[in-house]
Amino acid sequence: MFNVERWQEIFEAIAKNKLRTFLTGISVASGIFILVILLGVGKGLENGISKQFENDAEGVIWIWAGTTTKEYKGLNPGRQIQLRNSDHELAIQKFDKEIDKESANYALWNANIVYGKETGNYDNQGVTPEHQAIERLTIIKGRFVNVNDIINSTKVAVIGEKLRLDLFKDKDAIGKEISISNIKFKVVGVFMDPGGEREESRAYLPLSTVQKVFVGGDKISNLAFTLNKKDTYQEALAESVKFTTEVSQMLKGKNTIAPDDLSGIGINSTIENVKQFYDLNLYIRLFFWWVGICTIIAGVVGVSNIMMIIVKERTKEIGIRKALGASPFSIVVMILHESIFITTISGFIGLLSSLILLELVGPMVKSDYFLNPEVNFGVALTTLILLVFAGALAGFFPAYRAASIKPIVALRDE
Repeated sequence: MFNVERWQEIFEAIAKNKLRTFLTGISVASGIFILVILLGVGKGLENGISKQFENDAEGVIWIWAGTTTKEYKGLNPGRQIQLRNSDHELAIQKFDKEIDKESANYALWNANIVYGKETGNYDNQGVTPEHQAIERLTIIKGRFVNVNDIINSTKVAVIGEKLRLDLFKDKDAIGKEISISNIKFKVVGVFMDPGGEREESRAYLPLSTVQKVFVGGDKISNLAFTLNKKDTYQEALAESVKFTTEVSQMLKGKNTIAPDDLSGIGINSTIENVKQFYDLNLYIRLFFWWVGICTIIAGVVGVSNIMMIIVKERTKEIGIRKALGASPFSIVVMILHESIFITTISGFIGLLSSLILLELVGPMVKSDYFLNPEVNFGVALTTLILLVFAGALAGFFPAYRAASIKPIVALRDE
């Protein structure tokens, strides 16, 4: 039942210590404010990392050849391993059920590209059709490399938007011929890349054409795979670890590389890289909780000190209450009411202020690894429970002291 007199007593007790109560309330409010803001920032980091994970085709596995560092089967260390079409074909054959998309690539670094009077050195890659999906390229005009290009080794090129602007300015590039290292290629498509201008300053060519025209063989620079999508991140991670381990063993066996040689075959899995980011984000969020709780504890100590002062100033009143029959429990409840009231009101102010700030400022923050900072209902509920607990904790020791006061001693207090 709502007790008007009880609440009047609480307001009167707080009014007598306005300055102390105000400063203590600020401390509690700032603690909750800092905690919620930090948790919102942690959620923003998690959302940003998740977005980057999605932008990488649910995880891309890159494989390239390196230099051996160990002697194996009579072969000396220091051998430069070269991946070939047969490595690509063997991987597809063995892991066909696990693979979603695949591409074999050959890189032509810093090749000279000319159109009319415009010229410059740009990176080029010979690729297969599914490379578009792996890199999440957006074709804004024309098309990408297709199966017919691979079969017929056609001399076509798909150029990035930045490269198009450099060579063609405001002109349409589709159907025009460009010269790459003195070989003519027809532009059949223009793409945009999530990576920005750096990634758009390149051209993609059919792999078979690059191998015939520039390489003179079946060499490839690297392989790229995406695996079939799983329901959870943990399942995707486990599948990625299993695939990278098995494909590494397969390629090492085919190219006569020691099983424990970590340099002969290089592998990078963006799914496994994401796990490191998630682990780091977890540690950051735990640190944020620790900082916020420490700030709240400082406020709780302040509330406890205020309640001690209030108990001291009301010693005679407490003695009179006990002399008139008030139980120790009722004295404890009286003090706890005041303590919980101060912390709850201050905490609500801090919580509301932080949520408003996140709502207003969050959408304005633009970053690849930070997106939509927010605090969900579960966190808000946890914060409210923390507030009530903090209020009770802050008032417990003053309440215990008040309940233990003997009436005769209290009545003599000046």
